[in-house]
Amino acid sequence: MSESIFCNYINGTWVEGESSLANISPADISDVIGHYAQANQEQAEAALDAAIKGQLEWQESGLEQRYSVLMAIGDELIARKDELGKLLAREEGKTLPEGAGEIYRSGQFFHYYAAEVLRQMGETADSVRPGIEIETRREPVGVVGIITPWNFPVATAAWKIAPALAFGNSVVLKPANQVPASAWALTEIISRQGLPAGTFNLVMGPGAEVGDLLINSKKINALTFTGSLETGRKVAIATATNLVKCQLEMGSKNALIVLDDADLDNAVECAVGGAFFGTGQKCTASSRLIVTEGIHDRFVDAVVARMKQLVVGHPLREGVHIGAVADARQMKQNLNYLEIAKKEGGKLVSGGDVITEETEGYYLTPALFTETTNAMTINRDEAFAPIACVIKVKDYDEALATLNDTNYGLVGGICTQSLKYATHFKRNAQTGCAMVNLPTAGTDYHVPFGGRKDSSFGSREMGSYAKEFYTIVKTTYIRS
Repeated sequence: MSESIFCNYINGTWVEGESSLANISPADISDVIGHYAQANQEQAEAALDAAIKGQLEWQESGLEQRYSVLMAIGDELIARKDELGKLLAREEGKTLPEGAGEIYRSGQFFHYYAAEVLRQMGETADSVRPGIEIETRREPVGVVGIITPWNFPVATAAWKIAPALAFGNSVVLKPANQVPASAWALTEIISRQGLPAGTFNLVMGPGAEVGDLLINSKKINALTFTGSLETGRKVAIATATNLVKCQLEMGSKNALIVLDDADLDNAVECAVGGAFFGTGQKCTASSRLIVTEGIHDRFVDAVVARMKQLVVGHPLREGVHIGAVADARQMKQNLNYLEIAKKEGGKLVSGGDVITEETEGYYLTPALFTETTNAMTINRDEAFAPIACVIKVKDYDEALATLNDTNYGLVGGICTQSLKYATHFKRNAQTGCAMVNLPTAGTDYHVPFGGRKDSSFGSREMGSYAKEFYTIVKTTYIRS
């Protein structure tokens, strides 16, 4: 392996690409984290061929071997959470505590699926025909292509890789090109676990080349993707053409409802934490704050006061709450949405300022708009930015209708002390996840995750539900 280039990992070997990409920190554009090999299509094909062979061997591995491998990966991630969290923060721009937390959670995913390895149970049944018994069991789906986003580069990869390996599949991982360091660090840990060659492969490179090859390949049996709705549609079409199993997590436009009877302090923390932490670059962020008129003014004043306490700055600096925007392209998009919101009649009551740090990077103070409607572009598009918009409504019924009036349906939340409204909301929010008196951002690793409408497609991720995607069911008939 070259000392100057961080290589791809194909068939158990570190492989340089035809070119490399400089990985530059969004918090300090003079900070070059490293140069990362860019795979070409021939190398991606080689990874797929290796995965086919590696999977045949890995599916025959014993349960305790798989358990030990996944536990070891999880153990190392947790033990190195501060070191790898710092790398993640430098690369992606989130704060150091957020980076360390993501690494720790990633370790928990591997631990959880290590336990799932030992919980694989089949079922038996009597046939309607005499003298015949039936058994059903789950088997690996085969070669799994994994395409991950830049906002949670380790956690998203972990919650896909861990179940894939747990259920006996092989993996070809293609990370977002903005965050190759995190994917490489995870791959380096996996590479030392004694997996059969080809069981796990890393191919870094542009989506237009490497990603397109994966989604159009007939060599994979399943493909799981997290990213934009636009790209997700392309993935769905490509995989459907080849009858490849597909799982998509795409856009969102999450809302938090705040009713008149809400605990104001809790509602403010839910809104601020859900909308702005992680620089608003979370698929679960609450960018729409739907507030009933009785509490509206007090809520807005309290949110603005809380926002003024937030410190924006270099993600490695102590005391910073909000780090850097992911890159120049994302920063340009954020500023564009700020202007669109203003032109459409939104009133900017706090933030939205580009700030300068000691290091040159992409820093934007969180922005809050009032006097917005659900028809505005800023409340229809996923900006993926530290921007939240308040929508004033008359009552709960209008609030719920507004929350559901979107083509997305990932997470919805409500702040209320009313059991009546909380119960109705849980049943009638058109979302895959519902939060009551909690921020929309923040999910557990042992339960299913996913959305409705344009937010998700295919079976759920995480928890025991992951087996629906990473396995196939075989029914066997036996005459004794």
